[in-house]
Amino acid sequence: MAGQLKTLHLYLTRQVLATLGMTVAVFTFVLLLGNTLKEILVLLINHQATLGGVAEAILLLIPWVLVFALPMGMLTAALLVFGRFSADQELTAVRAGGISLVALAAPILALSLVLCGLSAVINLEIAPRCRVAYKALFERMAGQLAGVALPEGRFVKDFSPYIIYVGRNHGRELEEVVVFILDPTNQTTQRIITAPRGELLTTTNGVSLTLLDALISDQVGVSNQWLHSASSSVGPFEIKKAGTPNAVRHDISDMTYRELRAELRSAERLIGGGDLRNLERGEMVQQLETLRQHPRDLTSPIRVQIHRQWAFSFACFGFTLVGIPLGIRAHRRETNVGIALALGLALVYYSFVIVGQSLAAHGEWAPHLLVWTPNFIFQAVGTVLLWRANRSGG
Repeated sequence: MAGQLKTLHLYLTRQVLATLGMTVAVFTFVLLLGNTLKEILVLLINHQATLGGVAEAILLLIPWVLVFALPMGMLTAALLVFGRFSADQELTAVRAGGISLVALAAPILALSLVLCGLSAVINLEIAPRCRVAYKALFERMAGQLAGVALPEGRFVKDFSPYIIYVGRNHGRELEEVVVFILDPTNQTTQRIITAPRGELLTTTNGVSLTLLDALISDQVGVSNQWLHSASSSVGPFEIKKAGTPNAVRHDISDMTYRELRAELRSAERLIGGGDLRNLERGEMVQQLETLRQHPRDLTSPIRVQIHRQWAFSFACFGFTLVGIPLGIRAHRRETNVGIALALGLALVYYSFVIVGQSLAAHGEWAPHLLVWTPNFIFQAVGTVLLWRANRSGG
């Protein structure tokens, strides 16, 4: 019995690994094609990029798309291999030999846990670094000025004596803008300007920022008292970049786990001083009411990204738990059926993540926990389905 089980384990593992390699390659190619067609190939057509630059960009994008391709590949492999195993009556023969489905699937579940560890390394460290390198390469090929944009959801400290936060960046049009103006001598906040809209222009020295429908709060004396006033337009600020001109500044979606933790601690220290909460003492502008009532929403996008990185790392296990019993239930050997079912399940999984990211600015709804929801659902449903299939005989 032990020898037979070992032979079956080796057979199934080889089948899953072979199918996994094929499906990951297909999904990686499709995802890469979407990115290169949208960005890099346009530069190639316009003679702004060389074939070598395109090849380098594709290599840098591979770890980023593997974040999605690995779980989808594992799900498809489980569906296809166990679907064929069931359709060819091999599962029936195995059960007749006294081997349970759980015992049969044990090495595949162990493989999914190994892939979770690999996914964690990619999600938390490798993919963000490669994405930053890709964007830097793209900007060089596009001839754009790196380092003058204001990324979304970050406290940008490169324009002393200003600290700038932008909720949404649509190129020249900004939304949910907060500007902290610091005292150069002791680096304390002397003025806070919040605005629902802003206009950004790049200059040779940095950026020119104009805030519209702004609320200005000035510190009065040495006490923590604030005087508030409203203005239809503030600026333009001629903000010169501090430090080296080649310093790279990137979005929170392109940060490693360590960088995100450092960004979160920095944001909490900045907001924890009570500066934004003190805005509630003055006359409120209707457009900024949500921002002032929930000041810690500014840290919520960072928390969502941190939890998203970890949640994605466990997707392989949940997908495998669901894929094994569903493949047996489908009882089909056709590849197109397995791929279609995998795409449908992946769409359900990632829809939760998309909703969580869309609510990133609403910290009171705990969107950082929402990105874990599909993991819990898939693992719970997969466990129940696998238990039932093990008892019923598929």
